[in-house]
Amino acid sequence: MKTKDKKLVKEQEIPSGHNPDDYIVERLECPSHDGRMVPITITRHKKTKIDGSANLLLYGYGSYGNSMSPTFSSTRLSLIDRDIIWVTAHIRGGMERGMKWWKEGKLLNKKNTFEDYIAVGKYLIEKKYTSKGKIIGMGGSAGGLLMGAVVNQSPELFLGIIMTVPFVDSLTTNLDHSLPLTVGEFDEFGNAKENKDHFDYIYSYAPYNNIKKMDYPHILITTSLSDNRVLFDEPTKFTAKLRDYKTDNNLLLLKTEMNAGHGGKSGRDSAIEEIALDYAFALKISNQIS
Repeated sequence: MKTKDKKLVKEQEIPSGHNPDDYIVERLECPSHDGRMVPITITRHKKTKIDGSANLLLYGYGSYGNSMSPTFSSTRLSLIDRDIIWVTAHIRGGMERGMKWWKEGKLLNKKNTFEDYIAVGKYLIEKKYTSKGKIIGMGGSAGGLLMGAVVNQSPELFLGIIMTVPFVDSLTTNLDHSLPLTVGEFDEFGNAKENKDHFDYIYSYAPYNNIKKMDYPHILITTSLSDNRVLFDEPTKFTAKLRDYKTDNNLLLLKTEMNAGHGGKSGRDSAIEEIALDYAFALKISNQIS
């Protein structure tokens, strides 16, 4: 600790080959709507041009105090090598900046989570990492709530949205106290059944309740029949209403895994298959595969 010397004791091997010098990792921050500085982790190929021409995958979660650690991922290289910049937005609702960061992104502060994510997207456009209509949003579970909220609010920012087991009918679920997670999550989202302020607030952002007649970007939604955290009827209802309301001809795909739970299918190969589907969707809408 005194000398700050570092010694490499273990390094993950990438069988297909990996040259760390080909990649650039940056930590930036940008102001949100209320001046809070939101951390951003960017991973990109050194040959990717920062002139607004690149597509960008913007990942976010922002709930339960879960911090998004900037860990190494070999799977992301398949996108990054194709000039898609990978960005993680460390938005409020996590604890990247302590307990206060969580408290400012839950209950009656939940909309800060969405505002932070949108602020990051606009900042990345301003700094020429990408352009309006070139961002691919990605999030799962409570991150799917995030995706549903921001696509209703600012659809023009996105080329596409990838939503995995998304918590998109959040008001209906919050009102049903017989469901396994509802009561235990009162401290995170509120109790709409017994508190009118909570009801009105959740109603104002719940993705299902805020679908509008307008153009939406390309959307891929995946769910699991045996998911006992986010029941499959949430994304199914969301998809059906979206089909009825949206005024565009963009892709809207719903895939239901018949033998899987909240974490997806079990087994290494199955996990890779699920990632491959998400990435194939991202590559298709960015015109890299037909």
